Amino acid sequence: MSSRSGGSRQSPQAQHQAFLKAQAQAARQAEQQRKAHEREQKLQAEQQLVASAEAKTRAVERRVEDLGGLLRHSLRSPVRLDPAKRKKRPEIPPLDLGPHATPVPAPQWTDFEPQPPGMLGKVFGGQRRHEAARREADEAFVRAQSDHAAEENRRQETVKEARRLHERRVETAKLAAEAHNAQVDASIVALQAGERRATSEYFEELLKVSVYPQGFPNRRRAGYVPESKLLAVEWELPAVSIVPTELRFRAVKTRKAIESSSRPMDKIRSIYQQLVAQVAIRTMREVFLNDTGTLVDTVVFNGVVDAIDPATGQRIRPCLITLRATREKFAPLVLENVEPVTCIRKHFFAEVSKHPEELEPVEPVLEFNMADPRIIEAVDVISDMDVRPNLLDLEPKQFEAFIQNLFTRMGFDTKQFQASGDGGVDCVAFDPRPVFGGKFVIQAKLYQKTVPPTAVRDLYGTMQHEGATKGILITTSGYGPSAYEFANGKPIQLIDASGLLFLCQQQGIDARIVPTAPGRGRR
Repeated sequence: MSSRSGGSRQSPQAQHQAFLKAQAQAARQAEQQRKAHEREQKLQAEQQLVASAEAKTRAVERRVEDLGGLLRHSLRSPVRLDPAKRKKRPEIPPLDLGPHATPVPAPQWTDFEPQPPGMLGKVFGGQRRHEAARREADEAFVRAQSDHAAEENRRQETVKEARRLHERRVETAKLAAEAHNAQVDASIVALQAGERRATSEYFEELLKVSVYPQGFPNRRRAGYVPESKLLAVEWELPAVSIVPTELRFRAVKTRKAIESSSRPMDKIRSIYQQLVAQVAIRTMREVFLNDTGTLVDTVVFNGVVDAIDPATGQRIRPCLITLRATREKFAPLVLENVEPVTCIRKHFFAEVSKHPEELEPVEPVLEFNMADPRIIEAVDVISDMDVRPNLLDLEPKQFEAFIQNLFTRMGFDTKQFQASGDGGVDCVAFDPRPVFGGKFVIQAKLYQKTVPPTAVRDLYGTMQHEGATKGILITTSGYGPSAYEFANGKPIQLIDASGLLFLCQQQGIDARIVPTAPGRGRR
């Protein structure tokens, strides 16, 4: 008789079908999870790509903002340079005696003394053995004391020698600090007196401690001309490539790449011109702000760039900005409100390269070499024993002839005017170069005192009367701020005593300018 179970049992075929169904469902779930994971990974990758593009865009924008905030930054954190802070304290090395600093403890008898024998030991000869051990301990203790004394003597001699060497190092450090501080004191005295080299070095150091963003060169030179209380600055600018060529970045999801849009060249040029204008204004401010002794009445700023001429492959240093500013003209500026390019062009009559990306130069208002103390001092000998001719010993007409000869050597076609009826012209020079050449009228002033601004105004009138391209006023003395102010924006070149000596040296003419007795050297 057959019996039925309490529950129905699936057939093997049904079980297999159920297994296949569960397996298919598990596969579908796994595929769904895989696709969901891929979508999540793709979304994360796209988000990372977008974030990366946005970060690149922000970095470019910050860079442009930094380049546009050079002046604003300096107004918040002005550069100060105190020459007295260059003084040093002696760098005294510490006395290091090492293991010899502490004496080794002397030997103690207790470390050598043998243990006395007990009662039983005395009965069996322990007393004799103890006495023998004590004699040996006495001898060892004496030897240890002797060795310790000898070692302590050597240690003390080593310490004495170390102290002597340390005292010598201390004395050397003190002498070095004293010598350095004496040089600092001497440079401060020379700076206060307005000496050419000391003043140049002070302002050159000032320019180099002024902090600029990454990518700015730190080659900045300063040359002081005491005859005119003028400071010439040659400031090496970064190339136009410092301005990012990318405007913004965007993520291209279909190609999993980041693309950039280019910044228009006119925008790059505009940013760069703003940059050089800010550098010029900031430099002038730093000079006048740190000139506590009013040594400088006029600043000449030449911004140059170190580059390779693509046409010749040779290294060149074109001047991309040049201007001249007097303290009086600079003082009323409200720098928080100025537009840098407009300020330097309209207020200071600056010349700025219109195409800096092509290294298109401008003509400096003053060549830096005409103020470089390393050049001028080499020929500015004041000893009465110097055999070279002193220009101040010449008569006015002789000096005019000297200037004509100088410009002839420089490659000009020159003609000296007669003493009477010259209309304020001492010499006319013709520059044969196309575009840059023309007719130059030259006036020579054999002065010991500062040339008055009326001489510059007279020269300008003579230029217009003669139809000259340029006017050149050259003197054995210097010019004041009013003369430079009048010359700004006009085709007038003012050459003072330092510049004249430089030109003489360049043409192989031996000359010097030494003040003579009152009444001499004046027209």
